[in-house]
Amino acid sequence: MYPKRTAAFTSAAALAGSAVLLAAPMAHADVVNVNYQCKTPIGDKSAVSPIDIKGVRSGNGYKITMSWQKGVSSSPVELGKGAMNPSATIRLGGADSGTLAVSGPANQAAIPANTPIKISDLSGTYTPEKSGKVTFTAGVLTIKALGTTTTCTPTNSPEPSLTLDVTGAGGGSGGSGSPSSSGGGADSGGQLPRTGPEDSAIALGTLGGTVLLTGAAGALWLTRRNQAVRR
Repeated sequence: MYPKRTAAFTSAAALAGSAVLLAAPMAHADVVNVNYQCKTPIGDKSAVSPIDIKGVRSGNGYKITMSWQKGVSSSPVELGKGAMNPSATIRLGGADSGTLAVSGPANQAAIPANTPIKISDLSGTYTPEKSGKVTFTAGVLTIKALGTTTTCTPTNSPEPSLTLDVTGAGGGSGGSGSPSSSGGGADSGGQLPRTGPEDSAIALGTLGGTVLLTGAAGALWLTRRNQAVRR
């Protein structure tokens, strides 16, 4: 009888730990095709590029990185190294609203004339103020080169490239608000929020491990008690 109880107790503890780990929230990301219509100094141009947006915990918030898998627009003349400076906005949705500014380095190599311009990865810092699921969608791309400005706007109402389940510093939930964001470091002040799926997974994983250890300790106690009774 006791061995059966011991096995059942251990199995229940293991299942509980597994259930806790499976319940950990995860970020959801998709590569989304964005149809850009660009206003250039020499006329309108269009291009489609798959956009990837990723979020990594950084300080009080997240470092958000936006990547282009194909070039957009082009220049009638060669753009020498460092001649092109890109920046963009990312639209926030869900539990937050507004835009996040992202920026990046100038081109590291010359871009030949009449060649699609490959945009370097652009990044910025998003600090959530409210809790909930926040979506990140490609916004306007701005390219400055040789004293000119090209503006590329998505025209196909793209879906979000990233969804994060975050916890704001204020602990509020839902609703819209003005995000605390920048193209540089994370904002300071306030209590460090538990904002990321990584933190949640680690915390819940620790809880699951504790449940498993408790189950093992209980099994050992029952086994020793059974042996004592038999003696």
